[in-house]
Amino acid sequence: MGADSFWYWDVGAFVFAGDETCVSVSGKQYVTSDRVIGNNDIITIDLSPQAGNIWGDYARTIIMENGKVVEDIGMIENLEWKRGLQMEEKLHAELLRFATKETTFEKLYYHMNEFIVENGFVNLDFMGNLGHSIVKTKGDRVYIEKGNMTKFGDVKYFTFEPHIAFPDSKYGYKKENIYYFDENGLMKL
Repeated sequence: MGADSFWYWDVGAFVFAGDETCVSVSGKQYVTSDRVIGNNDIITIDLSPQAGNIWGDYARTIIMENGKVVEDIGMIENLEWKRGLQMEEKLHAELLRFATKETTFEKLYYHMNEFIVENGFVNLDFMGNLGHSIVKTKGDRVYIEKGNMTKFGDVKYFTFEPHIAFPDSKYGYKKENIYYFDENGLMKL
């Protein structure tokens, strides 16, 4: 699709399946698994393509049941997997409801982490953050984390990528989109 490189440690895609979906690591430590995907399995794919100086960033958790991808969350038979993906949808809806150009990255960090816990989940991210700005140089990224007083209106694009699980579960869930503000408010790219 036109990518000429990968901006995150030259890793084109992080792929985790089954109990690996709870793993959260830096690209420096990522190792491709030799796991075989089963007929009933959960898979998380996180992409970081780059074309010139333009970054892409996209993640999804995919459910396989009876040897086929289940595209409609409502049709997922495994109740735990269904509830995990429904929570990801709920988190992205809450982002759209809550965030404004004046919201700081820190304020969103605290709000969303409380929202995650209130809904019976935990944040799995190895750094505890929930996303980052999209920039041209990795070192210029700022994160949705405590202590970051940058306002969302001060960045052109940002990701929202909560990586969550039920406490003590062996399965994790992730959905990542890129967002930006225009005259109509917060928009998904």
